[in-house]
Amino acid sequence: MPVSRSLAGTVFVGGALSLTLAALVYPSMLGIQTTSSSPNRIIANTRYGPLTEADRDFVVKVRSAGLWEYPLGEIALKKGSTPEMREAGKHLIVGHAGLDELCRKIAPELNITLPNQATPQQQQFVATSDAQSGKQFDTTAANIMRVTHGQIFPTIAKIRANTENTLVRQLADLANDTVLDHITVLEKTGTVNFDQVLFQQTTPPKLPQNQVTPPAPQPGAPVVALTPRPDLNVHTASPTPSPTVG
Repeated sequence: MPVSRSLAGTVFVGGALSLTLAALVYPSMLGIQTTSSSPNRIIANTRYGPLTEADRDFVVKVRSAGLWEYPLGEIALKKGSTPEMREAGKHLIVGHAGLDELCRKIAPELNITLPNQATPQQQQFVATSDAQSGKQFDTTAANIMRVTHGQIFPTIAKIRANTENTLVRQLADLANDTVLDHITVLEKTGTVNFDQVLFQQTTPPKLPQNQVTPPAPQPGAPVVALTPRPDLNVHTASPTPSPTVG
């Protein structure tokens, strides 16, 4: 039986997600050779409060997310086929520039080494999306990002609820607002397949550790900064619930 173009597109997106999407994990701090199996293990006592493995990994996750979502936002700004998709691109750029600035500010205070590249898996997210055009680009990019944002959202809540480190708490507050904003604008594109997204969020494939770990930066290499874009004039604070009660 011949396969329609629309079905083929759905199969492609589902297949791409199945092959590449997994929970964002970063099991070991760059520069640290051994870690325990407990994310609640305190690895440093700082003047901002104790720092756990989970705290440290969260900072690296946020940084790594920006290293692929910011450039994918730039691609969406150019290739998005609808105003809603291009608007989502703006929010990705602005939101991750803000998160990246805070990551780069707090990392030296907590002695956390930040990656300069996203994970191989995350780089594949960008390549998979960029290979598409028109409506298929919108569908591929929006669904990939909606899955990854849905996966990290519960992690943000858990970190915010449990961390005793004030700098990590500050990052979790900003990440909560930013990720909720991104989820909202992605859903407004009208291309999100919720059944597929929910399945992918809860059953990510198991990938080799080297596919979900950012490569360590070269010794002495400057920390890559994501460029702020005030010219885009969007706000990524937590959106007002819709519909509002009036």
